[in-house]
Amino acid sequence: MRSTGRLYALDTSERRLANLKPRQARSGLSNVHPVWIDRENDSKIKRLAGKIDRVLVDVPCSGMGTLRRNPDLKWRQTPEGVLELNQKQMNILASASRLLKPGGRLVYATCSLLPQENQQIAEDFLAKHPNFEAIPAAEVLKPLFPKDKISLGCSPDNLWWQLWPHIHGTDGFFGAVFQKKAAVSAVTVDKDDEKSVKIKSKKPVKELK
Repeated sequence: MRSTGRLYALDTSERRLANLKPRQARSGLSNVHPVWIDRENDSKIKRLAGKIDRVLVDVPCSGMGTLRRNPDLKWRQTPEGVLELNQKQMNILASASRLLKPGGRLVYATCSLLPQENQQIAEDFLAKHPNFEAIPAAEVLKPLFPKDKISLGCSPDNLWWQLWPHIHGTDGFFGAVFQKKAAVSAVTVDKDDEKSVKIKSKKPVKELK
C-alpha cells in the first residue's frame, strides 16, 4: 500500500498492540492505526462496517502447526478446548465479514493442522454466508510469486492454502480466501404504470490490485 490509505490493526490484547508500535516504527509505515477492541462485536468494528477492502483474520487457535517448536502443546490441548476455540473462530470470522465492501476479500488464517479449525470453519462460514464465495488460493497467489513457487501450499484443484512441516519445512499454516459478492440488482414495478419496470442497482466496487 506504500503508506497510502488506512490500515487498521485490531486486537483484544493491549500488550500485543503495544508491541506493534516499535515494529511499525522500524517499518517506516505511517498509515497503520492500532485499535483496541474488547470483543469481536465491539462498536469500533460496527462503525467500519461495509467500508473495508481487505480483511485478514488471524484467529486464536490451538497452535498445533507449531509442534516442532512447541512439542508440549499436544499435552496441553484438549478436544473440549478446541471446540471452545472453534466457536471463537466462527464468531470472529462472522464479525470481520461485516467490515467488507462488495467485492472485498476476507482471508482466514491459522497456525493449526486440525481440519476442525481450518477446512471445517471455512466450509461452515460459506454455508452460513451466501453473500460470500471462496476464491482458490492458487488463483490469488499466482500473480504474486514466480511460477516455480505457485505450488507452495496450494494447487489448482484445492481451494485452500496449507503448509505442512514434513512437506514444506515450515510450521503448519492454513489460509482461506473469501470474496463478498457484488450487490444484487433489485427490480421494482412503477406504481403509476405496472408495465414500466425500473431497475435499481449499486455499481460494483472495482477490485483493488
